Amino acid sequence: MRMQTFEEIFAPLSGGRILDVATGNGNFVHVLIGTLKDYDEIVAIDTSNRFAPAFAQAFDGKPVRFLQMDAVRLEFPDASFDTVCISNSMHHMADLPAVLGEMKHILKPGGKFIVSEMYRDEQSEPQMTHVHLHHWWGAVDTAQGVCHNETYTRQEMLDIAEGIGLSGWEFHDVAYLDGDPKDPEILQQLNSVIDQYIQKAQGLPNQEAMQSRGEELRQRVSEVGFHGATALVAIGEK
Repeated sequence: MRMQTFEEIFAPLSGGRILDVATGNGNFVHVLIGTLKDYDEIVAIDTSNRFAPAFAQAFDGKPVRFLQMDAVRLEFPDASFDTVCISNSMHHMADLPAVLGEMKHILKPGGKFIVSEMYRDEQSEPQMTHVHLHHWWGAVDTAQGVCHNETYTRQEMLDIAEGIGLSGWEFHDVAYLDGDPKDPEILQQLNSVIDQYIQKAQGLPNQEAMQSRGEELRQRVSEVGFHGATALVAIGEK
């Protein structure tokens, strides 16, 4: 399997008017701005408004705007975007088919539908550290009432994309594996996140097991290291 970069995949594409669904702090917006051939406007939505201040600062002066909106009820006319995107958020959706259906409705005929999502199989050991961490984070979040499912397999991702009902799908695997898996700065950041999630597990019914799992993962981070998991980037056309 040949690994690619976002630069290779997106450089030939003109985005036009873009919708980024479940944008969070705008990580994928940064990717789009830095790699697309060109674009006219990016509208980024999320159910939480807590990202709005940082979003406004990060993209000040650019044709990018943030809106608080539920992805299962997109408040846009049909066929109003040239490109729709969802990145590393599908496993956070309680009703994924509804979200993907809404995105398809507001996409123009001939427009691009972009999915980018990490998957849990076919990973190196440092990448599996990311997978195990992510699933632990998801378990803690879920116990707190936040929808955060485990990530998909690569085949599940292919099946989801094909099920949207678009044509001409292209599939690309993206990974950045050149860095040191035991980079001290990254390991320090991960230890900080582990601390946060151990604290979040405080008072949950299965607190002891969840906190113990966090300490096991802290040990794995130290011994095995960390690389970001490979993502599948799927691009279909309406």
